[in-house]
Amino acid sequence: MEPITRLEHVSSFNEERGQETLHPLITILDQNKSKPIKVHRFLSGLYIVFFKHEKCADILYGRSQYDYQEESLLFISPGQLAGFEEDGTMIQPNGWALAFHPDLIRGTTLGKTIKDYHFFSYDVREALHVSTREKQIILECFEKIKFELEHPTDKHSRKLIVSNIELFLNYCERFYDRQFISREFVNKDVLTKFEDLVDRYFREDQRLAGLPTVTYCAGQLHLSPKYFGDLIKKETGQSAQEYIQKKVIDVAKERMFDTSKSISEIAYEMGFKYPQHFTRMFKQHVGRSPHDFRTMN
Repeated sequence: MEPITRLEHVSSFNEERGQETLHPLITILDQNKSKPIKVHRFLSGLYIVFFKHEKCADILYGRSQYDYQEESLLFISPGQLAGFEEDGTMIQPNGWALAFHPDLIRGTTLGKTIKDYHFFSYDVREALHVSTREKQIILECFEKIKFELEHPTDKHSRKLIVSNIELFLNYCERFYDRQFISREFVNKDVLTKFEDLVDRYFREDQRLAGLPTVTYCAGQLHLSPKYFGDLIKKETGQSAQEYIQKKVIDVAKERMFDTSKSISEIAYEMGFKYPQHFTRMFKQHVGRSPHDFRTMN
């Protein structure tokens, strides 16, 4: 296995593709003008967006569920491992690539809010697939950034470049919302599998593992935690953590009717390390303590 390389600089990104560096902190490339690159894995120190003019790898539920197959956006954030295992293959990049260093947005509004764009943490199978109209908007954003990079640098350059990146990311957020809605059938399937997963978790008595976490559930469903959390939020109006807690309380309510067990025993069975934590969560969701709930029922 080849060692994982680190991608720290915009100039390195450009050099690998045989393209000129116009700005030390940002680049936007027409990938059709890039030279072939060797397949490899890398640890990114940059924010990277690939707008690819080809079909992506199959999503877990099958390619037939994609809204659009040909055009897709993939997002990579600093600290993320990307690429493929090196096998000596050379590939010709296509589409567009936007890459920028975190220093470009440091101290700006975007620098403070970029972590709110969860799609930078999505898995490659959770790429954004765009329509013809959406593609046109994306390319217009790219052209504006490209124009600023080719324009002589002045006091407005950084502000306009960052503003156009933010505009592009806001459009991507809108397009992802559309994708969540248009994939309602797939999302409902995920929600059903999620509920079955939580039910099975408690049936199989996994109390030693503690309560099911968002990361655990996402992993079992072959989704990234951020994508899973956003999907649950879109479908239920609740965060994934809130939804899991609601399921936990539903199971706890059922077990309350077994009066042969104390409330502390039920808490331990559910995976709570301390019974008082169970009591606090139960009261927060139900409005009364487990003891009062049991007495009333």
